[in-house]
Amino acid sequence: MSDTIAEIRLPTEELRDDIPFYTKTLGMRLDMIYPADDPSTAVFSGHGLRLRIEKGAPEAPGTLRILTEDPEGFAKGQRVLVAPNGTRVEIEERHPPVVMPRTEHAFVVRRLADQAPWIIGRAGMQYRDLIPSRLGGSIIASHIRIPDGGPVPDMVHYHKVGFQLIFCVNGWVDVVYEDQGPKMRLTPGDCFIQPPEIRHRVLEASDNVQVIEIGVPAEHVTEIDHDMTLPTPHLRPEREWQGQRFVYNTAAGAEWAPFRLPGFVARDTTIAANTRGVAGVMVVRRGEGAPQWAVHDTDILFTYVMEGDVTLEGEGKDPYRLTKGDAFVIPPGMKTRLSEASGDLELLEVSLPGTFKTEVIAS
Repeated sequence: MSDTIAEIRLPTEELRDDIPFYTKTLGMRLDMIYPADDPSTAVFSGHGLRLRIEKGAPEAPGTLRILTEDPEGFAKGQRVLVAPNGTRVEIEERHPPVVMPRTEHAFVVRRLADQAPWIIGRAGMQYRDLIPSRLGGSIIASHIRIPDGGPVPDMVHYHKVGFQLIFCVNGWVDVVYEDQGPKMRLTPGDCFIQPPEIRHRVLEASDNVQVIEIGVPAEHVTEIDHDMTLPTPHLRPEREWQGQRFVYNTAAGAEWAPFRLPGFVARDTTIAANTRGVAGVMVVRRGEGAPQWAVHDTDILFTYVMEGDVTLEGEGKDPYRLTKGDAFVIPPGMKTRLSEASGDLELLEVSLPGTFKTEVIAS
């Protein structure tokens, strides 16, 4: 067992005033105090922290955040306190609920040709933002790539989200998930639904692997799990996390059926059924018949162009000729039409919620 420990030093003017605050109010343990005749230094421990409070220390008093599952029962329900030595103490929820911001609806078009910047993110992955406004914080859509293949420097982690999709558009990536057996390989057209807080780890990727990642809400916490080893010993495909199941949907052998919009066909990735309608994910191709104007009533409708070309027409908007790598969001109630689709067109459509109505407007 290591004898190395770490502590944070805080200043004080009168240590005698600090002792009852840190021990009784904050519930910490007094581990050390000296000198005996006129104490000027004390060490406290508790809540995963070790504090050294020292008379005349040069540091500022700072801020101490205590996270607890019962903030109303801690420190008599006070949420902000100031210690005698001047340290600000904030009492917060240990596991705060995921807050879903109200969607700020907007018509959004994001084109790859506009040279949206790639940002280096977690584990060395490169991110391109597909919805810069985040619709008021309600959603984040990222185009993620790893240019150089090989092992990925990832750790077992999980996300505090309401919904998360990983859809592969190029290359392959190996990922292992809690209670889902050995590693799984995601290839173009395949997708994972990562339920809230399922532990997972990215293992290895091909050169130039590219995925589309959708997260709700836009700002969410990623936590590292240092205790879990993957794969876990149990296979539990029916397990649910906050009402959602893990989904591994593959493109191979998919069945195609008429899409909600005339002139197109689609395959259902089963996401709506496995998230109890939280979200829906469809892959769309050109079909028979003429395209029509339509409106929808879902809160968020995001589309990414995976292959081919198509023209997006919107009421009161100039038409956009979209191609591979482009993305768009259509707000509810806006009349739009997808026209002049190329034969190789393939779209990824994500809706939240997963079940909604579309009204086709006869021309």
